Amino acid sequence: MDGQEKYMRVAINLAKKGIGHTSPNPAVGAVIVKNGRIVGKGYHKKCGLPHAEVNALKEAGFLAKGATMYVTLEPCNHFGRTPPCTQAIIMSGIRKVVIAMKDPNPITNGRGIKKLKAAGINTSVGILANEAKAINRPFIKAMTRKMPFVTVKVAQSLDGKIATRSGDSRWITDEDSRRYVHRLRRSVDAILVGVNTVLKDDPILLCKLSCAKQPARVIVDSALKTPLNARIFSTIDISPVIIATTSKASFVKKRKYEKRGVEVIFFEGKSGRVDLKKLLRRLAAMGMINILVEGGGEIVASLVEENLADRFLFFIAPKIIGGASAITSVEGRGVESIKEAKEFGSIKIKRFKKDVLLEVERCSPA
Repeated sequence: MDGQEKYMRVAINLAKKGIGHTSPNPAVGAVIVKNGRIVGKGYHKKCGLPHAEVNALKEAGFLAKGATMYVTLEPCNHFGRTPPCTQAIIMSGIRKVVIAMKDPNPITNGRGIKKLKAAGINTSVGILANEAKAINRPFIKAMTRKMPFVTVKVAQSLDGKIATRSGDSRWITDEDSRRYVHRLRRSVDAILVGVNTVLKDDPILLCKLSCAKQPARVIVDSALKTPLNARIFSTIDISPVIIATTSKASFVKKRKYEKRGVEVIFFEGKSGRVDLKKLLRRLAAMGMINILVEGGGEIVASLVEENLADRFLFFIAPKIIGGASAITSVEGRGVESIKEAKEFGSIKIKRFKKDVLLEVERCSPA
């Protein structure tokens, strides 16, 4: 590993600390190096707080003059919640800036680099670009596609069942898997489920671990069947609840939800169902760019059929449930021939004490 990769990897590891805290901003890390020694480090800790570059400059102080900065994302060149980072870098006397990737945000894209070069600062782009992109896949998709990054999580038996024929589903996977899911919840902006999941499991859908911000909860409910006494509404003061519905829903019931503090939004779709693409686009516009889908089988099937999911996490327990009427992890109509089956990329495997996690992503972005 050469020196540039070494320091950029430090910046990338710093950026990872911000994952789950900076949304809808990207997670960014910065390192300042002078005479072969790191004199300043920083990362973006939370949306609205100083950016990584500013935090690194603050730690470096006067040592920043004549030094090299390594940053995982192109420094911003506009006034937002904070002043432009390019100006802070120029004023500090930094001699060189090494950037992992350009900012996909149209407001910045290339402008930050241009500003630094115009100020006489040696600037390069592309060191560990793929690693930097992996940190901010939700941000990149939101900026380029106006859509959130969608992860589908499934807990199933060896034979692909997510519940027995009577609907019992607690618990298919073990405690280690469930703890891992709570770590996932800590890093996303919203958890999305279908109304059947609420009716059968009555979940709260909060993160049980310490986290800076609880994810919002989104229920896809075309006919407003969600009970007004559902447990999810008991924690609305902790995290917002949004119900996506259609015009066939009762206006009277809609008002009852709204009196509980629930936001009800209408999305007309095919066959009287919620248009999931419109819903996801709306969530992205609301700043929810990283979505975790936790069921059920019909919602998962719709996301697969409409090519709206980016990543699948299959937690598989060493159990066989059986039963033709038991619910499978992907319901829906399915395909008629193997040639029509959806293709996905390589599989990553993680083992727990009992369960196995299979992580697969789309061959091309959704």
